[in-house]
Amino acid sequence: MQNKAYPAMPSLPAPVETGRLSGEDSSFCVVLGAQWGDEGKGKLVDILAQNVQLCARFNGGANAGHTLLVDGKKYAFHLLPCGMINKACKNLIGNGVVVHIPTLMRELEDLKEFDPRAIERVFISTRAHILFDSHQIIDGILEAEQGTNSIGTTKRGIGPCYSAKAIRNGLRFGELLHFEEFERRLRELIAWSQKRFGDPREKDTPSQLQLRKALREYNTKYAFDPENGAKGGVSSIEEEIDRYRKFAELLRTQIVDSVTLIHEDISRGYKVLVEGANAALLDIDFGTYPFVTSSNTTIGSVCTGLGVPPRKIDTVIGVVKAYTTRVGHGPFPTELQNEAQSLEDHFETYIGRAVSIERKGHSSGAYSLQTGQKMKVGEMLQEVGHEYGTTTGRRRRCGWLDIALVKYSAMVNGFDSINLTKLDVLTGVSKIRIAVAYRNKQMTEVRLPAGYFPSHLEDLKEVVCEYETLEGWSEDISKCTSWASLPLNARKYVLRIQELLSIPISWVGVGPDRSSMLRVQMPIVRPDGSVPSAPSSPGGRRNSGASGPSW
Repeated sequence: MQNKAYPAMPSLPAPVETGRLSGEDSSFCVVLGAQWGDEGKGKLVDILAQNVQLCARFNGGANAGHTLLVDGKKYAFHLLPCGMINKACKNLIGNGVVVHIPTLMRELEDLKEFDPRAIERVFISTRAHILFDSHQIIDGILEAEQGTNSIGTTKRGIGPCYSAKAIRNGLRFGELLHFEEFERRLRELIAWSQKRFGDPREKDTPSQLQLRKALREYNTKYAFDPENGAKGGVSSIEEEIDRYRKFAELLRTQIVDSVTLIHEDISRGYKVLVEGANAALLDIDFGTYPFVTSSNTTIGSVCTGLGVPPRKIDTVIGVVKAYTTRVGHGPFPTELQNEAQSLEDHFETYIGRAVSIERKGHSSGAYSLQTGQKMKVGEMLQEVGHEYGTTTGRRRRCGWLDIALVKYSAMVNGFDSINLTKLDVLTGVSKIRIAVAYRNKQMTEVRLPAGYFPSHLEDLKEVVCEYETLEGWSEDISKCTSWASLPLNARKYVLRIQELLSIPISWVGVGPDRSSMLRVQMPIVRPDGSVPSAPSSPGGRRNSGASGPSW
């Protein structure tokens, strides 16, 4: 595609409420992943959390992961909301979350140096389900059972815990406040798990036999670390009961009726920030089923996972990586390189400055790039983007930005604006491709409808992408502090994405630090350079930009 000569940034018309679109002036802002996860949601949530009074999580469990870099120190959160970094912010784990309490307590322990009283700022819904070690063991057994049909779960017990919730033999945090009843029901749950998953099967693998033995004996130390028993867990049911008795005492004052708490805070005029775990294409209904998580990750789950009505939601921000990644199995239309780095990939000339990135334990040593060399783009995205999972450590599969996928996500979620992340990783790619639409392999002359995303994996495999090509940039953008300081071709890339989505881009990430997120003071720009006004819709939340340019 021939590059367009985009106009200079127009002045901002008064009707466009950029503070609301960016989340800064929103009374109830939701930040959601728009792709397959790992978009870098944590950084924006961390920025917005500095100016809110309540930060909440509504779905998922410790299968999610945010890594925050604050004042040179890394914090990895799997369960705690990012508002924990703001000492003036309350944090709520909603009823839609499944919580492995030992993991939660480790995260709180890691925060003690930062805030010795951190535990006093986190509240947990009485209706949130407790994820036990037995759920993690069952997860490992079931994943191994799938063989070549393995979904590629994190084996953190998320699916089995949500399954227990659905068949109504799960335990909730409110049970901890009635410990005798909790103990009785926990023994019943473990006995139920042992009866259904503890006995060895004829075709069991060695790892399955180990896990079944651990479940039969309820020796979760053996399950997690058969050699040394040093990776957590307990050695008996009695030890598990004692452990949870201590948890009940420690958390007693933090277990609350979350519906009352959040509505009281809203009534007080508190600003609320909600962070999503995982992302749209991992939603159990709207994602690439069965290669999905076990919860709803999209906007409707905010209501059911926190107990708030839709009209309370003021702003929805979709977080979109400047390229596409996913972990685990399943079709990936724009994929360039896989977890094993065994695909042919796409070659482009590298035009950035020379780089060398250490790769501990990698058979090929450090990853190096020299100006002018031909490189594999997918491999470059993996290594320069440090695309390794926070939760699993697995190398992420990487590909070009998929606009068709993001349009589908926007239809489901109704994004008011977009946070584009990791733009800096594309630095040095001489020509950058964007998948602007889907076509079917059997009928390539016809575009599939905008926003359409196949629900069946076999149909998704038949998709071919229509690409546009834009010129890349050679300048290091990781130190840019404003939109205007970005290279022209980087701005053109961002503006083209905004134009294709018809949704304003309010934030652009250019590096790993909190200060590397650029606030973009601009509304959407039409192809002719004009700027639409943004009148509010009568009675309630404003119209979302996802439905068209007149938001």
